[in-house]
Amino acid sequence: MNEQTIALVTGANKGIGYEIAAGLGALGWRVGIGARDEQRREDAVAKLRAAGVDAFGVPLDVTDDASVTAAAALIEQRAGRLDVLVNNAGIAGAWPEEPSAVTPESMRAVVETNVIGVVRVINTMLPLLRRSEHPRIVNQSSHVASLTLQTTPDVDLGGVSGAYSPSKTFLNAVTVQYAKELGGTGIKINNACPGYVATDLNSFHGTSTPAEGARIAIRLATLPDDGPTGGLFDDAGNVPW
Repeated sequence: MNEQTIALVTGANKGIGYEIAAGLGALGWRVGIGARDEQRREDAVAKLRAAGVDAFGVPLDVTDDASVTAAAALIEQRAGRLDVLVNNAGIAGAWPEEPSAVTPESMRAVVETNVIGVVRVINTMLPLLRRSEHPRIVNQSSHVASLTLQTTPDVDLGGVSGAYSPSKTFLNAVTVQYAKELGGTGIKINNACPGYVATDLNSFHGTSTPAEGARIAIRLATLPDDGPTGGLFDDAGNVPW
């Protein structure tokens, strides 16, 4: 692009989201740090700026209509468009958790953030993305979302997950439908599998670092115009649905 690329990363104040923002910022991009917690958001912005990243804070609760609308207005005021949206914010609920132990309330909470929140943010940001020459959307999914992997004997995905895993499978299905709708518009949308990353989402039991987990989202955010859309990917390539 002739102008500085503008990105928004949700849940970017820590963990994988922070490393995605750092990686995109290292490319010379201007990065909005979307997060609910004001202090953590501003601390992340300050740390990124100290590292040379052109970062700015975006107050953002993906479960709240007014918050997402205000975030879009802020980005329009600051940049006038959005080139890349990375939907990284998510919650795990209980893990492991048998389906028989899931309550309707706990299921709603996970789906509200991991699926409905993504839809809310995408739909609100689409007018800004349509102003970009090379718009990209990356949704943070997981290997545990793959029905193929979940039903393959001897594949260990960390136990039974009554809410989180189905929520990410739901997100995969939603992404496929967006890809159908947006086909031919230039907006590419893909889902990323960061791997088993040590973050507070899993009480830091993962085997990869947040920086390693961020690599696939960064790659999908920087796809060329002839790159794929509507897929699920990890560092090794395509992940089966």
